[in-house]
Formats: sequence, C-alpha cells, structure tokens
Amino acid sequence: MADDLTIQTGGKERGIVINDDWPGYSLELFNYPKHYSGDLECVYIPHGVIMDRTERLARNIMGDLGDHDIVVLCVLKAGYQFCADLVERIKALSRNSDHTLPMSVNFIRLKSYVNDQSTEDLHIVGAEDLSFLTGKVSSPAAIVDTGKTMKTLLKHVEAFRPKMIKVAGLLVKRVPNSSGCLPDYVGFEIPNRFVVGYALDYNEYFRDLNHICVISESGKLKYKV
Repeated sequence: MADDLTIQTGGKERGIVINDDWPGYSLELFNYPKHYSGDLECVYIPHGVIMDRTERLARNIMGDLGDHDIVVLCVLKAGYQFCADLVERIKALSRNSDHTLPMSVNFIRLKSYVNDQSTEDLHIVGAEDLSFLTGKVSSPAAIVDTGKTMKTLLKHVEAFRPKMIKVAGLLVKRVPNSSGCLPDYVGFEIPNRFVVGYALDYNEYFRDLNHICVISESGKLKYKV
C-alpha cells in the first residue's frame, strides 16, 4: 500500500492520499461479517489504519483548538462512527495532558443519496435551531463527497454566528464535479469509488462493517431500492 499513498502537508492538508490505481486488500486477509460474502470487492482502508489516522487528527485538533470551548457537530448517519472515535481520542488526550479541550457534542442528520448516487435533494434534520453554536467554536465531523453538501451545511451553520468553524472529514473523494471545498482536517483522500463500512452505508446496509470496503456490483444489485 505504501507505493499507492501520499501524505500531503501545507495549507489545508489532503490527508493520506490513496491513488486511483490502489486495488485494495484481499478480503481473505481480514475478518468481516460473512453475511456480506459476495457483496464486497476488497478492503480499501483497514480498521486499524482508520484508528491510527483518527488519533493523528485528534492530536492536530488539540494542537490548534486546545483551551477553546468547542461544540462538535456530528453529521449523521455516515459520520457517527468517525465522530465517536475522534471524540474519544480527544478525550483521552485531554485526560493525559495539561492541554485540555472542553467540548460538547450535538447531532444533525444529512441525507442526499439514493442507492450509490448523490442527489441535489439535500435534507438537513435537527438543524432547525443551532443557537447553541453562537459564539462557540464549531467542529462538524463528516464524510465529504463532492463538497456541495458540506458547503450547504456550513452556510446553514454560519447563520448562527459561531466564533469559528473547523471541519473534520474522514474521507474526501476526488470527483469531477468537486466544489473544491476541503475540510480543515482530512483523514483520507480517495478515488471516486463507492465505499461502505465504518458507518458508511448502501441503503442502510454495511454499517456493521469495521473496515472501509468497496462494494461489488452484485452487492449493489442485492440491496438496491
């Protein structure tokens, strides 16, 4: 995998960049729920790699925002596992150092996908009143595709006049119609492939998969609505 990864730094980091020709790991090398046998092509990002990268992001956030009172805005449903693990690592760092980061966690839900296609019809649930963000440092935790959804969310959040907004995104996809809007903290930049697992779903399936995997065409057909 080392030959297919690049670590970008400077300005807004692109995180760990996975190249277009990265084939992923054989499913036979990992444990995964057998009820998904035949539904996956490969393990794209193993769970352990996700955990290590999340800890690095937590350290970066602590270094940048430590001593601020922040509100973590967890973007459901796809971002819940990433948000939970990121918050846990920030809490652990706060417990074991003199550099603390007081924080609270709130939740909103975004829905824009039908099967494996992102639609223009974006629903924001639970965002009617975000007045608790006023004057605070807000840090949405999300998964970023074209960036259009993130831009819409940020515009909504900005209306409540937080002191500062910093976005943490586990995945950023390289897509032709990208808005060019990058999170401040990026886990991985990946090719435009439809991935599932680690709370990423296909019609609500695969959230119980620890690794991030590429869904197979047969898997898409099996769970298509």
